[in-house]
Amino acid sequence: MRITIYTRNDCVQCHATKRAIESRGLTFDLINLDLHPEAADDLRAQGYRQLPVVMTEQESWSGFRPDMINRLRVQASA
Repeated sequence: MRITIYTRNDCVQCHATKRAIESRGLTFDLINLDLHPEAADDLRAQGYRQLPVVMTEQESWSGFRPDMINRLRVQASA
């Protein structure tokens, strides 16, 4: 399963999301909006207004969502 996290350097919820996903043994691609500001326009166009944004092939969400992170672990082990 491919997981992509859109983040910024000073985002507390982003750091919490990354730690939670790592602690479940999952790997992810990281796109830092401080380094790639054009990606922020794409996220806004998709309706996202909060970071982090987590995307997989099946679903996506924004904010720190432990419930959704736990679902990723279940999906990855299926």
